[in-house]
Amino acid sequence: MSATRLATRRVEKPWGRHQLWPGFTDVPAGSAPVGEIWFEAEQARDPDLLVKYLFTGARLSVQVHPGDADAIAAGYPRGKDEAWVILAADPGALIALGVTSPTTREQLKAAAYDGSIVDLLVWAPVAAGDIIYSPAGTIHAIGAGITLIEIQQNIDLTYRLYDYGRPRELHLDAGVAAARLTPFIASKPPRTMAPGRAILAEGEKFVLERWTAAQHMVLPAGEAGWFVPVTGAGTIGGEAWQGGECWMVSGDVTVTMAEGADTLFAYPGATMLYPPPAA
Repeated sequence: MSATRLATRRVEKPWGRHQLWPGFTDVPAGSAPVGEIWFEAEQARDPDLLVKYLFTGARLSVQVHPGDADAIAAGYPRGKDEAWVILAADPGALIALGVTSPTTREQLKAAAYDGSIVDLLVWAPVAAGDIIYSPAGTIHAIGAGITLIEIQQNIDLTYRLYDYGRPRELHLDAGVAAARLTPFIASKPPRTMAPGRAILAEGEKFVLERWTAAQHMVLPAGEAGWFVPVTGAGTIGGEAWQGGECWMVSGDVTVTMAEGADTLFAYPGATMLYPPPAA
């Protein structure tokens, strides 16, 4: 049994913010904006998943992540599926997922060159509580005014297709080659498994749950899970946790949660690892 609180790393981004989220210290005026906070193990590891907070003060680039085959061919250990849990969103905040209609790689590349790719995408409003699973290959763009938690396969590999004129590198050849050219199809909707336990997302690479009652997490020997407290307090493996943290766990780990707590739990795989707790 083990439960390890992960260290945080702030990542400056041109689209980030100075006002972050309760539990995180705001960025001083005059400093570069922070767009992401990563949770990482202090020891050298290569875990399957990575957990982040994102704080968007401007639109992110139009981008795509490769799947396993393309990423491995490029020298990386895996591709990048990701899921977003929206914590807060300004009125009118948008996220784009996929193209409006089937397109060709030639059309996509031309649209990336002249910026019209923005109009090829399906933009939809988001609000606190929304859950989105974005498989590798999905062209996407996150708009301004959003705070979210991102669970992703652990790889820092993004192909930018369009960046609104910001002076950052684009990756048109690799990005167009990795992109899905048909409209986005949403994964299974969230479903309640038992009181205090819901499955938020079941993708090809990981499962994301929400826990709002005391649970006993049981993982197969050698497997790992990520416990992400959003709000509240309690204990995990006998140690205190609070909102704004992330813990990597393995083996049999007991979690206690005070009334009103809200936590996420993610683990690799395409299906639920263990059945709902007994009533």
